[in-house]
Amino acid sequence: MSFNRVILVYSCIVFFGFCSCEDTHSKKTKQRIIENEKRISTEKSGYQNDTLKTEIKVKTDDTSVSEDEPFKLTNKNMKSFLLEYGKENPETLVRINTKFGDIHIRLYKESPLHRANFIYLVKQKYFDETFFYRVAKGFVIQGGNSDRTQMAQKRHDIGDYTLPQEPIKGLKHNRGSVALSKQWVDNPSNRSTPYEFFIVIAKQGAHHLDGEHTIFGKVIKGMNIADKISNVPVDGSEWPKENIFIKAEVTK
Repeated sequence: MSFNRVILVYSCIVFFGFCSCEDTHSKKTKQRIIENEKRISTEKSGYQNDTLKTEIKVKTDDTSVSEDEPFKLTNKNMKSFLLEYGKENPETLVRINTKFGDIHIRLYKESPLHRANFIYLVKQKYFDETFFYRVAKGFVIQGGNSDRTQMAQKRHDIGDYTLPQEPIKGLKHNRGSVALSKQWVDNPSNRSTPYEFFIVIAKQGAHHLDGEHTIFGKVIKGMNIADKISNVPVDGSEWPKENIFIKAEVTK
């Protein structure tokens, strides 16, 4: 057999062998997704099974999958996703780092969707593109937004959704309470915006907000840092004249 023929035969073997591996991998991936979808459909959660913990999105009307389309949170899928995410990520302590120092927050397990949402955003590094962008002196400081293009892109990548209220009986907007903000227009059920949180600074609390927002945590260390932030110079819209960058991490 000539040398050129040997090369030709060898190339054909490698080519068909490669195609075979790719086909096997594709079948295994599809089978894994189908099995995962069947598992979710058998759970007694009462939520629709259009959300998976994987980045691969599964269509609920058939067994086809799209590996190129990234997973995004929506009002339709956020409950099932966050409840499952919360089971696998049970942490309750978060540290917010600023140039003034650290603020330590304990999250309440009694507000499972809000806790899981906050942990998810921290682990997605969302807050690392944001500021404490509103300082209402003697009232609250608010974080989770910025004028940076990275933040807008991060929100787009994570998804467009809101959270239902999760009131904890007897909990009020006392000093150090941490809650999510909400949309004030066309929001009769007071659903929370997932991205923006505030810390109550007022010594007497902010009890006129009770029932309006979900309190999902409290500051357990670093209220002196929050007080320093509450005293920075601001413009007419309560935006600090110097950006107060945030870095957030789950500590336990």
